[in-house]
Amino acid sequence: MLTEQEVSRSWRQLFKGEVNSDTFSKAETLLDELRPESPLRHRLGTELDEIREMSLQAK
Repeated sequence: MLTEQEVSRSWRQLFKGEVNSDTFSKAETLLDELRPESPLRHRLGTELDEIREMSLQAK
């Protein structure tokens, strides 16, 4: 299990480049590394939903 700091760092790196289905899959895997009650998990989950929605609108 990764620490919140490690997940946060990996999250930033993940979304620096091109966003595609592989990016979303990796992001979900990172979220799974966090405890269900983690505030970071909730924040990043919400952010992922927003990024996914923006990605769909851009197509």
